[in-house]
Amino acid sequence: MRHITRRKVVWAAMAVTTVLGGSRAIGGQDDPLVNTEPIAQVIQRTQQEKPVLAKRHQDLLTLRYDLADRPVPGVVMSRGKPVQGGVRVKLPSGTTWDQLAALTPDEIKTRNVWPEGFYPLPHPHHETGGMLFPKPLIQEIKRQTQRDLNRFDLDFDLPDHMIPENVAGIFLVTRPDLGDVSKGELVTLDNFERIFKQILNPKQLEGLRLLLTPFPQQQFNLTEDRKSVLASQGVACFDCHANGHTNSATHTVGDIRPNDHRHRIDTPSLRGVGVQRLFGSQRALKSVEDFTEFEQRGAYFDGDQTRAARKGVSPLERGSQVHPMGEFQNLLDFPPAPKLNILGRLDPAKSSEAERRGETLFFGKAQCGVCHMAPYYTDNLMHNLQVERFFKEKSINGRLASADGPIKTFSLRGIKDSPPYLHDDRLMTLDDTVEFFNLVLGLKLLPQEKSDLVAFMRAL
Repeated sequence: MRHITRRKVVWAAMAVTTVLGGSRAIGGQDDPLVNTEPIAQVIQRTQQEKPVLAKRHQDLLTLRYDLADRPVPGVVMSRGKPVQGGVRVKLPSGTTWDQLAALTPDEIKTRNVWPEGFYPLPHPHHETGGMLFPKPLIQEIKRQTQRDLNRFDLDFDLPDHMIPENVAGIFLVTRPDLGDVSKGELVTLDNFERIFKQILNPKQLEGLRLLLTPFPQQQFNLTEDRKSVLASQGVACFDCHANGHTNSATHTVGDIRPNDHRHRIDTPSLRGVGVQRLFGSQRALKSVEDFTEFEQRGAYFDGDQTRAARKGVSPLERGSQVHPMGEFQNLLDFPPAPKLNILGRLDPAKSSEAERRGETLFFGKAQCGVCHMAPYYTDNLMHNLQVERFFKEKSINGRLASADGPIKTFSLRGIKDSPPYLHDDRLMTLDDTVEFFNLVLGLKLLPQEKSDLVAFMRAL
């Protein structure tokens, strides 16, 4: 027994030596948390690189899109922000949308005429990735809480008029009589109790507090391996899902490798999350509680548990923390849709002819209703659009345009409040989305039919 014990000790010592001495082991030469470039040097280097990277990405956006500020007259989001309209994806030279729609996927691929804006959209610096927040959110969080969500190496890429409202409305399934309970305030730790203490029970209020509490994250933490100038408390759930909605903060998914296959993430709205049944970028999570627990443990650290432990991950306790967070999220309702009846269909007395024609198309020729079923306009399933049929694989600023695989059917209720669209933000407007699916599904829609479909979706 003594011999065996001594042998185990020797093996254990050898293992420790191997781990600590190996260049790829935790604590070894390749470990960025131990043998890292001093952060002052990182800041200096990356800020010199920043204009080059910004130009690379802006050149791509200019090639793909018309990002001018052209709102649709009379169409606004829940709190009044104008909704952008028109097809913003640029066509290949010498082609029209009707000409493209007349081609087969093989012909589009062979002729190399798949619109650039329909390819996957990369992260502003796809090789680095990480959480990236729009400027209005950064400014308001800093004003209220003194937390700074600026990154020293990157800025958010899309103009403010192309993204959701900075202060989105909050609608509760338990108190529909109140309408927007935010009353124009971005909810933070600074004001949540004042706004909600007469509306929520103590458990729900605690869930909201936790959703507003910053936790260490890959790019925002207390170590030198971060992307903020000062050591950071971290990131809160409602930094991306501001007011329980979305502000189009972006990231790259943590559960795909290698890096060039990782998708840019569109932050989905949490409105109506209580009717959804699939969560996470690969939809492997089956409840909002599962997602809440996973997000802070895994997604915050790009799926790298070895980094998470030393950057300060704080595992949430299921009963006293995760469940209250999930309960509050399940209270978040879709915005009011006064033109819909109790079955989620248009009320003829309140809707226009164009909207009613669009509804007929939606559930008929356009086939939208196959996946986006009333009343919540989702089937809670995954579907593979097989967009790779239309183009040859290529690398775009560090992102490999290849097969995306199945993606979730997101709810279309309140969809005008949630630009840009698709799982990686590649479609700027609902008009772009109709053109995209017209090609992907081979619908052969006429110009008036496309316009009517957009009118209907704006009424949802």
